[in-house]
Formats: sequence, C-alpha cells, structure tokens
Amino acid sequence: MTSHAWMLLIGYTAVLVVLSWPLGRFMADVLEGRRTFLSGLLGPIERACYRLAGVRPEEEMSWSRYAFATLAFNGVGLLVVYVLQRVQQWLPLNPQHLGAVTAHSSFDTAVSFATNTNWQGYGGETTMSYLTQMLGLAVQNFVSAASGIAVMAAVVRGIARHETDRLGNFWADLVRTTVYILLPLSLLLAVALMSQGVVQTFEPYPSVPLVEPFHATDSTWVREQTLALGPVASQVAIKQLGTNGGGFFNVNSAHPFENPTPFSNALELLAILVISAGLCITFGRMVRDERQGWALLAAMTVIFLLAAGPCLWLEHQPNPRFTPLGVDATPSAAQPGGNMEGKEARFGPAESALWATATTSASNGSVNAMHDSFTPLGGLIPMVMMQLGEVVYGGVGSGLYGMLAFVLVAVFVAGLMVGRTPEYLGKKIEAYEMKMASLVILFPPFLVLFGTALGVATAAGRATIFNPGVHGFSEVFYAFSSAGNNNGSAFAGLGANTPFYNTVLGIAMFFARYALMVPILALAGSLAGKKKIPAGSGTLPTHTPLFVALIVGVVLIVGALTFLPGLAVGPIVEHLKLYGGTP
Repeated sequence: MTSHAWMLLIGYTAVLVVLSWPLGRFMADVLEGRRTFLSGLLGPIERACYRLAGVRPEEEMSWSRYAFATLAFNGVGLLVVYVLQRVQQWLPLNPQHLGAVTAHSSFDTAVSFATNTNWQGYGGETTMSYLTQMLGLAVQNFVSAASGIAVMAAVVRGIARHETDRLGNFWADLVRTTVYILLPLSLLLAVALMSQGVVQTFEPYPSVPLVEPFHATDSTWVREQTLALGPVASQVAIKQLGTNGGGFFNVNSAHPFENPTPFSNALELLAILVISAGLCITFGRMVRDERQGWALLAAMTVIFLLAAGPCLWLEHQPNPRFTPLGVDATPSAAQPGGNMEGKEARFGPAESALWATATTSASNGSVNAMHDSFTPLGGLIPMVMMQLGEVVYGGVGSGLYGMLAFVLVAVFVAGLMVGRTPEYLGKKIEAYEMKMASLVILFPPFLVLFGTALGVATAAGRATIFNPGVHGFSEVFYAFSSAGNNNGSAFAGLGANTPFYNTVLGIAMFFARYALMVPILALAGSLAGKKKIPAGSGTLPTHTPLFVALIVGVVLIVGALTFLPGLAVGPIVEHLKLYGGTP
C-alpha cells in the first residue's frame, strides 16, 4: 500500500473524529430544544411548521405513540413517492418526457427511499423526471434521515430518563432535525459541490458534438452525445449527509457531474459519516456523560479501521491474471497501480476503497467505483461491513440505536461472566430488554440469509444472475446484505430491475427498517420506566478501553457466526480460485 493511501486513511479518520465533537454537541442542543446560534434565524421556520401541522412540541409521547407517528408518517411518504413515479409523465419538470415507472420498480424505489436505503434498480437519468427526483426522492432523503435521528433521540431519552413513559415528541424531533441540522448542512455542501462543477439546472439534456466521432455497429457515424443534467448538487448533498446514497445518475458518485474532482470526492466522503459519528457525542451529552459517547465512537472507529486498512491494501494489489500478460500494475508517477478495474482514474484504488468501506459502514450505499470489480476479498469487506448490522458508524440515527442494542448484549454478557445483574447507565438490563435487543440484532441477518436463499434457489432469482458460479452467488448475497441492512449499494452485475428482485428486495428493505424501529422503541420505553440504580463497586464501567474491546468483540463475533458460511462459498472461494490459478 502506498504512502498516499496511509495518509488518506489516517487523515480522513482524524478529521472525522475532530469534526464529530462540535457537531455532536450542537445536535444534542437541537434535540433537547435548547437555543443554538441558528435559533434566531431558523426559529420562526420551526414554529411555523408546528402551526401548519397543528403540533404542540411540548406534548411528549409514550413509546407506542411515538412508534405509531413514525410509521404513519413514513407510510404516507412511501405512498406519495410511489404515486409520483406512476404519474410523472403528466406532471411538469419533465423536459425529457420520461414515461411512467413500472409498478414493481415504483414499489421498490418508494420503499427504498422511504426506508433510507436508496437501493436503485433503475438508471436515474433515463427513468426519473426532475420533479420526481426533487419532490419524491430528495424529500425522502431529508425526512427518512430525520426519522432515523428522531427514533435515536427517543431511544437515548429512554436510557437517560427514569420512572416515566415519555420519550419526546416525534414531530418536534423531525422538524428540529430537518430545520437545524440537515437543511443548513445540505445547503453549505451543495454550494461547495457546485463550486467544483456538480451541476444544478432545470435545463433539458443538451446534445454536444463528439471530439472523436465513431462508427456505430450499423456502420453509421455517431457525431453527438446527449448529456444528462438536472438539479444534481442539491440531491447529492443530502444523499451523503443523510446516509441515503441514491444517485441522480446511474453510476452514482463515479459520474463526473456528481463528483467531478478530488476535492468534491473528499467533501462527499466526509459527509457520509460525519453526522453518524457526531451522534455518538450527542448520545454522551444527552445521557450527561460524554465518556459514554466517546466509548461508542471509539468502538466504531476501531472496527472501521480494521476494515478500511485491509480494503485499501487489497485494492492496491494487481490482478494475478494480468501479470503473465505483461501488464504493469506497479504504482508510479504515471499510474496509481493496483486493481484499477471499475475505478475512476481521477480517484484510483485508495479513494475508491476508502469510499467503499465508508459507504457500507454507514447505511449510505453511494459509490465512486464499482464494488463488483473489486478483488474478491476487497469486495468481501464492504459486504461484511453491511452484515455487521450497519452499526459502524451506521445510518444517521439508526446506526447508533443499532449499536446500543449490541451494547446491551455486551453488558448482559459481561454480567453473566461475573455473576451479577447487568446494568447500563443505572438501569438493570433484564429479560424484556434482551428480547427486544435480540430482535434488533437478529432480524436483519434473517432477511439477508432467507432472501439470498430465495435468489439462488428460484428460477426467477437465477434468471438474471449473469455471472455464473461463485461470483454470481456473491452478487445475490451482496444485494440482500444491502437491502436487509438498509444500505443500497450493489454488486452491479446482478440484473435486479425485475419483478422478482424489485418485490423481494423491497419487502426486505421495508422490514429491515420498520421491524427494527418498533422493538428498539419498546426497549426505550421499558428503560425509561425503570428506577435509576446508583453505581456500586460491582458495576461494570462502560466507558473504558476494556468495554470498548467487549463491544467490538460482540459485534464481530455475531457477524462472523451468522455470515461466515455464506462468505466462504462466495468471495473467499473466488479469492482461492483467482490466486490458485483455477479458471
């Protein structure tokens, strides 16, 4: 691995951790309703939203009412996106006169964007009108992210409070997150991206003359190319900050109009994880012990580095099949070296591998290179990062409440080892809490494994596996790992825009989001009703390096026990065949 790759990894991680501290403290003030430096400017907008919606922000909700409000709001959003796609041919802001999206693709996309997954089985520039992109997809980018942060805030209140059944107000959390956090950051990032060349326009697609005309397959001359444009920068900003990931264009952030320069790449890469990392500090502030937040951030960062370092090293290795052909893959001033298949020359293997690890650590799923073209073990790492449950650093909000489920399991295991009732921040962890935490941890693996089995065992699933053998299995396994953990990235060799995959993946995305929100809120409600127990001599400290190591161990062991067999018959076998010389 080159010195550039080492500097990139260390520098990126350092900047991420440094920025998480002020942002996390700011987000804690927002979620707790305290005055911030933006209150004078944005406070009237917040209050206007409450008046228009008839919401009383001071009226707090029980966990069941909070869950109902979350599900109802997201359900309405899902329906709106579905209808918008089906009728876009009759609506304005459609300069290319694109027709209605098919029913099965509309269902898949509506579920995908409502659940913060943003899996895309379609090409954005050839399928969605400007209005659908903005009013449907971009709006869901904001509110699905805000919903995740709102649920996280309710869970943290459940941990911090005692002898109550109140967890806050979903509508207030939704509005405050959108108005004070997501909108200002998105505006700043969109302007910065436009300065780098990311397009933002309502103009129709122009046709431009080619520098080098060429003969088509029918021997006619091709002299022009149509350039897809649109309101791109505004959507790219929130897709990264909200860990949404869905691209305006089919090739996502590998497209020069979405991500044209190394600086835009750095900004987008940082945006993927900065809110999720900052929410760890928010957690510490809200439970009145910042050490707890730093412990969670440390556990996430350790796992991230354990994945990112090997991924960068693997993608700097040449393909052994090219060596006998005389292909030189050595890094030099003229080329980045390593495995350049499926990567943009302006980024190279280092930026591509770091992005792949970051986007699958979060539930982001945007790509600046094709994961399908990574080396077998290089592609295994993004797959594993999703299969760990999207808790490193995870989606905005959802990553933290998913990690808290692992924390409770770690506390429970530690309590069993020393023979005393487990406690976390003054709350006893009992059978009910463990049942809810177990549902949160185990339900996504069920969706992944069951969906993969359907994909490879049914004729409809196998019909669009275009790469036979172990790589085809890896593509299906990756697709359901992505859907079952609300990520959205893909091994793109799989033909997924079919009735079978649109339906099954849509169902997986739906339950991976909402079937987890209910038990995690139920767990929060149970913790909020408990009495607070003062710490004693036998209380396990949950802010020490020992506890960080325990969390890391629990996350990795659960992931390994669940998915190692599937990984063994997919990317691991492919690696052995590639380096063993088997065709």
